[in-house]
Amino acid sequence: MTAHIRPDLDFIPAYVPGRSHPGAVKLASNETTIGPLPAASKAIAEAVELANRYPDNQSGELRAALAEFLGVEPANIAVGCGSVALCQELVQITCADPADEVLYAWRSFEAYPIITQVGNATAVTVPLTDEVHDLDALAAAITDRTRLVFVCNPNNPTGTAVGRAELERFLDRVPGGVLVALDEAYYEYLRMTGDHPDGVELARNRPNVVVLRTFSKAYGLAGLRVGYAVGAPEVIEALLKVHIPFSVSRVAQAAAIASLEARPELLDRTETVIAERERMRTALLAAGYRVPVSESNFLWITLGAATIDFAEASAAAGVIIRPFAGEGVRVTAGDPHENDLFLNFASDPETVARFARGA
Repeated sequence: MTAHIRPDLDFIPAYVPGRSHPGAVKLASNETTIGPLPAASKAIAEAVELANRYPDNQSGELRAALAEFLGVEPANIAVGCGSVALCQELVQITCADPADEVLYAWRSFEAYPIITQVGNATAVTVPLTDEVHDLDALAAAITDRTRLVFVCNPNNPTGTAVGRAELERFLDRVPGGVLVALDEAYYEYLRMTGDHPDGVELARNRPNVVVLRTFSKAYGLAGLRVGYAVGAPEVIEALLKVHIPFSVSRVAQAAAIASLEARPELLDRTETVIAERERMRTALLAAGYRVPVSESNFLWITLGAATIDFAEASAAAGVIIRPFAGEGVRVTAGDPHENDLFLNFASDPETVARFARGA
């Protein structure tokens, strides 16, 4: 006889990471192509020497560094094994009944439906409008069963973002008893001027708003798994209660602290990525593809029914991208030579005739 397993797990899809293929260029996972900052690499090497010791379960030094950096108190900071772990913990602290609702736009981050089901809650989705969050529709979808709302800004996988004024109007409509998670995993790539959305600032006087950020993207620490939440002390205290003990390694904490201290160098690197992102979008638009403005380190190409065929053709040309069947593909901005390989494929007359004209 086999052990009893929750029967509803049969209906929960496993998270599927961007695939890899030996010898192919991988532009599927929104990773940075440059390794950790030099200061972080040094901190990693030093921290490994103490790998026989447990990490600080409270991540006290990292929380203090983040608090100073963001102008908040350590009590406003929680650290997790990547921001996705914090997403799951937010479901755990807000939802206790299968009828409790987790609300988010779709399409958005693929982990949201998975962690909602794992948390035994009910997912409620609101369609994007032209690949952008429809915050009016999202606000209208809130019910007395809504416990948590995810707003991914910039949105993964479309790369689009909403501005500060629009976010403020939305947050003002959300009942105080509903927790809003502003998922800002790609915050460092935002370059909106005049209406720049900064979740930490928006959350300062809103105790029902928590902000999620990560060291996986712009900081180049995806393999170490460290993210953080910024919110009201009551929310942070609850997150600490469901935190898996010692899940943020000593190495990850040391690398994150060093990366914060080297932030000016980080900003120089993000400018390089943004320049490549804009160069790629300009070329794709010129070829006839539909590509919304991106505020992340990737681009979204709307392809509809041709999505899978386009992704397979790209793989055959040596570039792995991320398809979302029936909708479009997500393409990471990588090194210039990697991006050129993809652009050569995408702008080839045969490819354009097959895919761009019908997009």
